[in-house]
Amino acid sequence: MDFVEELTWRGMLHNIMPGTQEQLQKEMTTAYLGIDPTADSLHIGHLCGVMMLRHFQACGHKPIALVGGATGMIGDPSGKSLERNLLDEATLRHNQEAIKKQLEKFLDFSSDQPNAAELVNNYDWTKDVKFLDFAREIGKHITVNYMMAKDSVQKRLNGEARDGLSFTEFTYQLLQGFDFLHLYQHKNCKLQLGGSDQWGNITTGTELIRRKVQGEAYGITCPLITKSDGVKFGKTESGNVWLDRRYTSPYKFYQFWLNVADEDAERYIKIFTSLSREEIAAIVEEHRKAPHLRLLQKRLAEEITVMVHSREDLDMAVEASSILFGGSTAEALRKLDEETLLSVFEGVPHFDVESDALSGKLIDLLTEKAPVFSSKGEMRKMVQNGGVFVNKSKISSADEIFDSSMLLNGKHLLVQKGKKNYFLITVK
Repeated sequence: MDFVEELTWRGMLHNIMPGTQEQLQKEMTTAYLGIDPTADSLHIGHLCGVMMLRHFQACGHKPIALVGGATGMIGDPSGKSLERNLLDEATLRHNQEAIKKQLEKFLDFSSDQPNAAELVNNYDWTKDVKFLDFAREIGKHITVNYMMAKDSVQKRLNGEARDGLSFTEFTYQLLQGFDFLHLYQHKNCKLQLGGSDQWGNITTGTELIRRKVQGEAYGITCPLITKSDGVKFGKTESGNVWLDRRYTSPYKFYQFWLNVADEDAERYIKIFTSLSREEIAAIVEEHRKAPHLRLLQKRLAEEITVMVHSREDLDMAVEASSILFGGSTAEALRKLDEETLLSVFEGVPHFDVESDALSGKLIDLLTEKAPVFSSKGEMRKMVQNGGVFVNKSKISSADEIFDSSMLLNGKHLLVQKGKKNYFLITVK
């Protein structure tokens, strides 16, 4: 596969430096992409860049994921209006290891082929560089005029940031250029990949390589991913959609992709999966025949949930979705692990009861200890009308005896009042 053509049809090509495609067609090429290590998980805002590396390796080239331990201690002004918090080395190392585990799901680090992926940390070659040496060996090759002309710098200087641009951040593009130079010299890395906001930093690197060692280096950027309504991609009301299940459960992750608009799904399935052009065209055609079935969203959510989490997590997420929105059974509900159960029913009314509530009639539990119903009369009437379910099983008598065997995961009880009103009871 031709990498540039692959990016082009997938809608993942924004800028490309002259001569890049010729370089890639000439030989196996090494490219790197920088990843901010300020958290111990990637979020879906990182995914376009990570998928660039994945496609790059699939095209027979060698990807390097660079964790910015040194640059992460400074903060990149590109697209930012505030300076970042600076992290200590122990935190950065922890974050690096966590990110490596996530990247292993996208890239092959263990192959014995020459294009096996590598992970590097720029802190390793930057930490011992003395300031005077850096100023003399690197700083002299790039003029202040050249650095000032960058859009990211101009925006910060022209009032986007409340506190202006610190010298620390101003040096960021030099440090990123130094990374490119180091990888060019030590890893024969001739290409840098990144988001469109990184174009200025990338070109500083290619310029430094040209001036310092008379080398030829190249750059490619992917576009900033947005939603069809123009809103920034990857954010929800509760914040970032993370790849780590501790921050975003597989169920919520799956639901995010399942709920994207049709127009977005057509773009996202090209960007965030490895499905072929022909496969995607067939799925899109099927989807357009019956958009209400959301075949496109379901396939998108399936592919990316399996890639980031696992097939088992996908199955659990699908099962959970049917419990909330379909006619799922009590048996299916009992298959859910506690993490998924709590994720599915996050936000529904939640009652905590003491363990002594584990014996007695349901009507006492659901009117007194966990007041799902305002009165016993209301509950009896709804039970008679067939509108009360406990753990997805219809209750035939309000006087039914409740005991611990009914609990989900040994501690939860799901009560459904009518078609849509759910309540979760947790026994402490």
